[in-house]
Amino acid sequence: MLADLEELVTCESYSADHTAVARSAHVVAEQGTRLLGGQPHTLVVDGVTHVRWMFGTTPRVLLVGHHDTVWPIGSLTTHPWSVEDGVARGPGVFDMKAGLVQMFHALASLPSLDGVCVLVTGDEEVGSGTSRHLVEDLARQCAATFVLEPSGPGGALKTGRKGVSFYGITVLGRAAHAGLEPEKGINAATELAHQILALRQIADTVNERTGPGTTVTPTLASAGSTANTVPARADLSVDVRVPGAAAQDTTDRLIRALRPHDPEASLRISGGPNRPPLETTASEKLFALAEDIAARLGMAPLGRAAAVGGGSDGNYTAGVGCPTLDGLGAVGDGAHADHEHVLTPTMPPRSRLLAHLVGALQ
Repeated sequence: MLADLEELVTCESYSADHTAVARSAHVVAEQGTRLLGGQPHTLVVDGVTHVRWMFGTTPRVLLVGHHDTVWPIGSLTTHPWSVEDGVARGPGVFDMKAGLVQMFHALASLPSLDGVCVLVTGDEEVGSGTSRHLVEDLARQCAATFVLEPSGPGGALKTGRKGVSFYGITVLGRAAHAGLEPEKGINAATELAHQILALRQIADTVNERTGPGTTVTPTLASAGSTANTVPARADLSVDVRVPGAAAQDTTDRLIRALRPHDPEASLRISGGPNRPPLETTASEKLFALAEDIAARLGMAPLGRAAAVGGGSDGNYTAGVGCPTLDGLGAVGDGAHADHEHVLTPTMPPRSRLLAHLVGALQ
C-alpha cells in the first residue's frame, strides 16, 4: 500500500494544470488496472481527465474519489514524499491519494466486483465543474455511494456536509477626481461596504428562519483603479455554507434581492449554489452498517460521526437521492496545509472496513 501511495503522491496533479492531471490519471488507471484486473474508461471533459471502472451490467455500489490536488507543480521540492514512524507526508497524501490506495486494495480483496462502479475525478478541488454530471448520472443508478475523501478528526466518518454556494457581487459607480470633485463620483467602494454589512444581515435572517448553521462570508474584495480616483467599480466574492436545502434556497433568494444603498449605483450578482448539502438522513443507514461491520471485524468503535463545512462529490450523490457515506479515506490531518499527513497503520483496517461495506451491498 505504501509503494502504491508513493507512486500516486510523487505524480503531482495540481487541478489547474490539465497536463499534470492527465499524467496522474494515467498512473491512477495503471494502478487500478493492476489491482482490479479491469481496464478503465478514461474520460476527458473540457481538458480534464477522469477515470471510471464499471464491473457487471448493473451498477449497484458507487465509489467516488479524486486524483487532483491543491498543490502547485513543484511542491514535492518543499514537501517531499516521506514515511517515518508511521506517518506518510507529501502533497495530496491525505486529500486524497491515500483514500484511492485504500479503495483499490479494498476492492482487490473482494471475490467479485460485479455491480461495482469506481469514478476517480480530476477536478474535485476546483468544484467538479466537468465531472459533476458524471458523478450524478452514476449515483442515480446506484443503491449506495462510498466517498473516499479523508476522514474527520480521529478517523470519524462524515455523515453530513454543508451545501456550498459561491457568488460574485459587482458594484458599478462613477469615477471622479478624489481631490478636485469627489462629490461628482459614485463611490463603488463605499457601496460595497454597505453590501458587506447587508450580507451579514442575510446570514442572521437565514439562521432565524431555517435554524443555525448558515455562514455568508465575504472573501476576495477589490475596488478602484488609482489612488486619487473615486472608484467606479468594486468586486466581491462571497462564500456561503448551509446545513440544509431550505437554507440554501433562502440564502439564494435574499442575495439575489440585494439592492444598492446609493440609488445611483448599480449591482450585478452572479453565481449561485454549487453543491447541495449532504444531509445526515442520506448517511444514517450506511453509518449504522459501518458501525456493525467495524464491531464484527474487531475494530475500535467508530464513535461519533462528523458533520463538516467543506463540500465533496458526496454532496452531489446525496443531492440526487443516493444514500451516501463520506470520509472513508485516510486517517490523518492537514488537508491543504503544510502539515498534511496520513497515519499509515490505519490504512489496512480502513481498507478492510470498506471491502466489507461494499460486499454487504453487492
